[in-house]
Formats: sequence, structure tokens, C-alpha cells
Amino acid sequence: MKPAVAALLLQAAAIPLTLAATWLLARAGVPMSYSGVALIQGVIAAGLTWWRGLASWWRLIQLLFPLALYASAQLDVPPGAYLALFLFLLLLYWSTYRTQVPYYPSNRRVWDAVASLLPPEGRARVIDIGSGLGGFTLDMARRRPGIEASGIELAPLPWFISSLRARIAGSTARFIRGDYDRLNFADYELVFAYLSPAAMGALWRKASREMRPGTLLVSYEFVIDDRLPNRTVYPTKGGPALHIWHF
Repeated sequence: MKPAVAALLLQAAAIPLTLAATWLLARAGVPMSYSGVALIQGVIAAGLTWWRGLASWWRLIQLLFPLALYASAQLDVPPGAYLALFLFLLLLYWSTYRTQVPYYPSNRRVWDAVASLLPPEGRARVIDIGSGLGGFTLDMARRRPGIEASGIELAPLPWFISSLRARIAGSTARFIRGDYDRLNFADYELVFAYLSPAAMGALWRKASREMRPGTLLVSYEFVIDDRLPNRTVYPTKGGPALHIWHF
């Protein structure tokens, strides 16, 4: 079960426990308020989340969610504003609940470090899986004519923005909307990933099946369990590492 679905079910499971706890406290003469009930709901949901072994950040989300819901109910916000915000976040993050890969932007020093791994001349096909707003892919395409840079992004809004940026800049960068699982990694000399710890196992399984000898898998910040990288470099002093696997 996906963590987001599990968290939602645990939040729902906390409701009868919250009602029971509220009733017992009221019987004991403890004054209750709506904010107090929301706090009890959050504490119980966080406890259930800990019991089920979800990641630590889910416990914090579960604790704060009922309080945030109560606070938002006190604001005089038109319902259409909530709908607009929901649609914006849906287009921005799309199926993050399933992939567990939020939007992580990299930076120019990381791009420089990755570019240094490419041959100085000749053809080099590079793909950024989870390309976000397209900064990495656009930068690679500018480096030299022989670099064929592509990015693939599942969320519609970042994909649209990156495609629009490429068109406005007249870039040769190519952006694909979809899941990177539909790609064949054998088509690329370098695969760049800035995903999340939850996605690294599946990434390695795909890379080990498809990548050709002499190609590179590069992950910024996140490692693959039990698969030590061949090289590790640090684009910024004290910052996250760039992990490199040779095939």
C-alpha cells in the first residue's frame, strides 16, 4: 500500500478513537474545544502512523493535519480558492503519492559536475528522469552541439513549463511527459536522477537490466542500498554528493 493511502486510512481510523477519548475527557469534566479535539485527533493519528512504521515525516504530517484543517475552517476563504489551490497542486505534483518523488531542484554546480563526466566531443545522449522545470536538461543542451539532452516528467505543469522554456529559448532540449519506466535506458549514455530514497531500488533494477557497457547512472544526493557507487563527488562543499555508477 502506498504511504499516502496508508496515512489517509490511519487518519480515518483515528476518528472513532478521538470520539471515544473526547467523550471520556468530557465525562471527567475536562473542558473541550474544537482545537483540542483536533489536537487529540492528530496525536492519535501520529501514534497509529508510528505503530504502522511509516516514515518519520508522516508522523508530523498526521499530527498537524487536523489542526491545519481546523485552522483553515476558521478563515473566510471562498470555496473556489480551495479548488484552485487543489488543481494547482495536482498539476504540480500529480502522482507524487504513488511515486514518492517530490519536486527536488538541482543547481548549476551539480550540472557542471555532471557535464564533466561527458566526453569532450562526439555524440552523448543524456536523460534527466524527473526533469521538473527543465533546468538541468536545458543546460546540458547548451553545452555543445553533440549533446542530445532529454528530460521526462510525469507532472503536467512542470512538463509544460519546461517545454515552453525550451521553445522560447530555441533549445534542442526535448521534454517528454510520462513515467521514466516507459523509457529504454539503453538509448542513453548518461542517466541523471534526483528522485527520493523510496525510488532508488526500482531505478537500480531498471538500470541494471537496460544500461549498456560504458554508460553512466548518476544520482544526486540519494544512494542505492547495497550498490556502492564507483565514484562519489561533491559539487558543493558540505553539500549533497553526486553518486556515479559505471556500467
